[in-house]
Amino acid sequence: MMDTRKHIEVCFTPGEYEYFKDEFEIVVVIDVLRATSAICAGFANGIKSIIPVSTIEEAMEYKAKGYLAGAERKGQIVEGFDFGNSPYSYMRDDFKGKEVVLTTTNGTKALNIAKDAETVVVGSLLNLDALCKWLEVQDKNILCLCSGWQDKFNLEDTICAGAICEYLLSTGKFQSDEDSSIAAKYLFLSAKDNYFGYLKSSSHRRRLKNLNLNEDIKYCLTPNQTDVIPVLRDGKLTDISK
Repeated sequence: MMDTRKHIEVCFTPGEYEYFKDEFEIVVVIDVLRATSAICAGFANGIKSIIPVSTIEEAMEYKAKGYLAGAERKGQIVEGFDFGNSPYSYMRDDFKGKEVVLTTTNGTKALNIAKDAETVVVGSLLNLDALCKWLEVQDKNILCLCSGWQDKFNLEDTICAGAICEYLLSTGKFQSDEDSSIAAKYLFLSAKDNYFGYLKSSSHRRRLKNLNLNEDIKYCLTPNQTDVIPVLRDGKLTDISK
């Protein structure tokens, strides 16, 4: 009997995307600390759309045209910008109904690397359950693309990808072949009861803690705070859950 299950796989870093890219209709871009969490927080707060750009120069051009534009590099707000990728920056009342431009060290680059996929969707722990349920009914091959840190593996994105894998595999409608997917799933299973404790020693958590961003970390590691499904179309993210 023919196996009709779809594939769910995990790509640890954008640098490895080349090896996967043509096999999947849906790419889930994950940057838990903090870009995809900030994007989800923004849509939960009523932002109209978010334009992810790869470079500070592009963000500056949009800012010059009057757009609300944020830029982050190495965990900090870039000089000349009012906000970076803290989720709390996107909860302001004056952002509701607006279009926002964002560039970050890792997350927006991963979004742009994946932009030619049939569907690109934003994943984080914040929208985990809603996203998993949405992915289940799409009946497509799915790749979780972890943004990592400057093209290197990181724990928090991999754990989030593992959570998506675990859910979809448990439906019986999906299969995984790659060792990266199996590793992500088992990392999630070891971390799921205490993300905060498990990630205490992770490199990016330490990096952000040194920048006094503990509140951001707590927020980003608290699952299921929103049901938004941000999808990238024609260079813009919009929430299709509405």
